[in-house]
Amino acid sequence: MLQTIMGKARRAIDDYAMIDDGDKIAIGLSGGKDSLTLLHSLYYLKKYYPKKFDIMAITIHPGSETFDTTKLEELCKKLDIEYIVYHSDISKVVFDIRNEKNPCSLCANMRRGMLNSIAIEHGCTKIALAHHSDDVIETFLMSIFLNGKIHTFSPITYLSRSDIKVIRPFIYVSEKEIRHVAKALEYPIMGKCCPRDGYTKREYIKNLIRTISLDIPKVRTNIMGAIMRSDIPGWKK
Repeated sequence: MLQTIMGKARRAIDDYAMIDDGDKIAIGLSGGKDSLTLLHSLYYLKKYYPKKFDIMAITIHPGSETFDTTKLEELCKKLDIEYIVYHSDISKVVFDIRNEKNPCSLCANMRRGMLNSIAIEHGCTKIALAHHSDDVIETFLMSIFLNGKIHTFSPITYLSRSDIKVIRPFIYVSEKEIRHVAKALEYPIMGKCCPRDGYTKREYIKNLIRTISLDIPKVRTNIMGAIMRSDIPGWKK
């Protein structure tokens, strides 16, 4: 089943020219099923992909006591992948100092900024994130419902300030496919440590889509098709 995911990832990489010869790609490794599957996919893909590239993994430690990177360190050592754990105070800032009612945006922005800086420090030309097709759809609907805009993140994003590109090889891969692979291959998935996990706007949208799909089974496929045919920046092949 990992081969199926790798096939879809390669198609996305080719469709949007995500990888160039000589790239060093930093994988944002959170310890969840998505990023662990991305790590394995790019690890195996680099062995036969026609364009030569290298990978490393970066984990942003939020500063919470329950966040343990031991198994991630062991995995990267086993695969001989360069691995950096950056210890931050994100948890303290978001929950103690700022006491954010909707912490996801601030947390994501802080993590993204730190990840970008570390990737640049280690000579990376690309950053790979494990956003999958369900993330694309959820972000699209959140933008419409909460902000009144037709928008979602693009397959590849150029960050002009840092002169680095963010790629998302899993845009054709569903969360269900990732879940099955991660379970079958027994990835060392880290337990959830965010106190707001399961109580976010994204979780609400996720449940809404799940409910709609009971009556309209192809709702995810249809929304994804609409996004790919739209004028949303970055989605035109």
